[in-house]
Amino acid sequence: MGLRERLRRMFGAPAAGGIRTQGQIRSRRGGYQSMLDREATVRDLDELRAFAATRLGVEFYLEPETTATDTTVAAVATDGEWIRRRVGSPKVAGQLADELGLPLYDAGTVGYPAAMRRYRRT
Repeated sequence: MGLRERLRRMFGAPAAGGIRTQGQIRSRRGGYQSMLDREATVRDLDELRAFAATRLGVEFYLEPETTATDTTVAAVATDGEWIRRRVGSPKVAGQLADELGLPLYDAGTVGYPAAMRRYRRT
């Protein structure tokens, strides 16, 4: 049995329309997994979807994987409200942004919007 068949048996066939299962997140992640932090979950992606559906002008800012944290996305609304969730890999972040029709920026290149820094949670 080849690697592709073993992965298919472990994670199942890809879901139609995007990343939906824990296995699919992990299989698209690629190489290294930090031992200090948990992996992205389907719940993380669902929370990003819910945030985008209930806020105006949401943009995604991709944050790279570090030795302590998996790849994350900061979702920032027009008023500066934001959340940060693990996504597993830049590829998964791109697929989620495409699914939601949202822009995805590299936070290391463009930085964060000023409204995010000014936002105060009440």
